[in-house]
Amino acid sequence: MDLKNRIKSLASSFVNDTIQIRRHLHANPELSFEEYNTMEYVSEQLSGLGLEFQKGVAGTGVVSLIKGKNPEKKIIALRADLDALPINEKNEVDYKSKVQGVMHACGHDVHTSSLLGAARILNEVKDQFEGTVKLIFQPGEEKTPGGASIMIKEGVLKNPSPTKIIGQHVMPQIPVGKVGFREGMYMASADELYVTVKGKGGHGAMPDFNIDPVIISAHILVALQQIVSRYSNPKVPCVLSFGKVIAEGATNVIPDQVYIEGTFRTMDEKWRADAHIKMKKMAEGIAESMGATCDFNIVKGYPFLVNEPVLTKKLKSFAVDYLGKDNVIDLDLWMAAEDFSYYSQEIDACFYRLGVRNEDKGITSSVHTPTFNIDESALEISIGLMAWLALNELKSA
Repeated sequence: MDLKNRIKSLASSFVNDTIQIRRHLHANPELSFEEYNTMEYVSEQLSGLGLEFQKGVAGTGVVSLIKGKNPEKKIIALRADLDALPINEKNEVDYKSKVQGVMHACGHDVHTSSLLGAARILNEVKDQFEGTVKLIFQPGEEKTPGGASIMIKEGVLKNPSPTKIIGQHVMPQIPVGKVGFREGMYMASADELYVTVKGKGGHGAMPDFNIDPVIISAHILVALQQIVSRYSNPKVPCVLSFGKVIAEGATNVIPDQVYIEGTFRTMDEKWRADAHIKMKKMAEGIAESMGATCDFNIVKGYPFLVNEPVLTKKLKSFAVDYLGKDNVIDLDLWMAAEDFSYYSQEIDACFYRLGVRNEDKGITSSVHTPTFNIDESALEISIGLMAWLALNELKSA
């Protein structure tokens, strides 16, 4: 049996165990940087494979090595994330979250179980490759500053140092059986905006006695859209959205202040820095001109994610070989953010998408929703493909 067919056979053999791992993780989710039980569970799984590991990296992360022949010849890394989201699950399934208000609504249970399944395959064929595969189980992808940034600071890309890193993410827009790749720029940077407009409250019937922060906030929100429509280069994707506005007044009460939260995303670091200055100056200037003040706080989040073109082109060709040309698609730019981007700023990286959608089964919900789920047949593809990509990358020049 050639290596590809052996990988497919092992993926078929291990998929039921991988499904059970995924269901255990799904039923027992933990929030960002609180993944203590998840860390222990992953450690137990690695121990069962006879692999050495280090746990507690970045608090709750786990790192392990699978060494083939001549382990120092080439080192690559595979990454999965551990954390869940503060969402109350509405799916009625046997493995529904047991934790009120916490759910694996972004598929990190899939990513972790997939990496464990791929590790099992790679461990079975370690006599057939040269080099080392570094397994990175990362906490806190969903929460700034991102577990990736902390793991990097704690040396996850050293001792030994991988030259490439590969990650995957579920995508409910892609049918099960297919995967997606994109060379070059793929995902946006993401910054959090926290704005407080302070005026002078009072009776709604006497606005001339007040400095109305509601009206001033409205002017600021409308004006800030010029950052995208009038100042940004139309060739550079850019998004500015505000999702929370709190003005605790009443029908006849003008409040003293308005609190606003939003996000700014783009794919150009110079423009990102310039936009920060423009947003702050514009908002503060409008408030001042209308007799109010504005505290405009920008929490700088994840950088943009870039898929190194040569690596991504190779991995895409390996995926075509494994799945067939019709099952490998090209991805569009994605304005969401991912802390895998930190790795992509340090070493050659590729972040691809795993199709999990099945309309016949009613599995169509987007990530970050209380009804998100996957067609679990994707796990056989996931573990086999990840192992296949790692093996071929180790063999490539």
